Amino acid sequence: MSVKFGLIGGGIMGEALLSRLLNLGVYQASEIVVSEPQSKRQNFLAQEYGVGVTADNCQVFTASSEVIFLAVKPQIFSAIAQEISAVIEQSHSPLVVSILAGVPLSQLEAAFPSLPVIRAMPNTPATVGAGVTAICAGAYTKTNHLEKAHQLFSAVGEVVEVSESLMDAVTGLSGSGPAYVALIVEALADGGVASGLPRAVAQKLALQTVLGTAQLLHETKMHPAELKDRVTSPGGTTIAGVAELEKAGLRSALIQAVRAATARSQELGK
Repeated sequence: MSVKFGLIGGGIMGEALLSRLLNLGVYQASEIVVSEPQSKRQNFLAQEYGVGVTADNCQVFTASSEVIFLAVKPQIFSAIAQEISAVIEQSHSPLVVSILAGVPLSQLEAAFPSLPVIRAMPNTPATVGAGVTAICAGAYTKTNHLEKAHQLFSAVGEVVEVSESLMDAVTGLSGSGPAYVALIVEALADGGVASGLPRAVAQKLALQTVLGTAQLLHETKMHPAELKDRVTSPGGTTIAGVAELEKAGLRSALIQAVRAATARSQELGK
């Protein structure tokens, strides 16, 4: 069976996508080849998933007929692009999908001239199949390429299409967002401990409250403000807590966190 999917970079995010694609039957192990410089990591990927492994990025590029997925550190992209440039042929035109933070379409398309390119920004919940990925298309990308990108990233969560000008905002919100949510979970648990709950119980209550609330909003499509209003009865406990959050500026702090992360993403992309 011929190789269809080539993964350059066998790290955490690359492995997350690899495992989900195999589990969902999008590709068979014999249709995938992964390039990874560390021999220990190569052995793990080969034994765990049964895919082809190599240290040669050029081999991955020339062997893969459908998709080349770039999941390396942005700092080494230029070196890899220069390496692959020697084997780029007009007759070979796979879809190039990049999850390299801060590497714009212009740079990707300069490295892969005339090839369809998609830039993507997934987030860490993708490692458990619960992520969200924003994608934007390059100049040579057609409808079938976008459909393939949707298929790939749907394996690890939700997918949204945005213009490239919004990718920094995506980074500030969903890319950095898991850290904000983790802080909220930690703070809720600390509040429980301060109120007398055992740490383990407080942690479980905080985590499940955040998880359950997100699931409720997702499944019912309810606006967050509506849910908040339903929970806050007149003169009750919840409105007392909400008043303290408003006094402390929680909403403003989260808005400013997203804006600060967006600005930093813009700086790193220059």
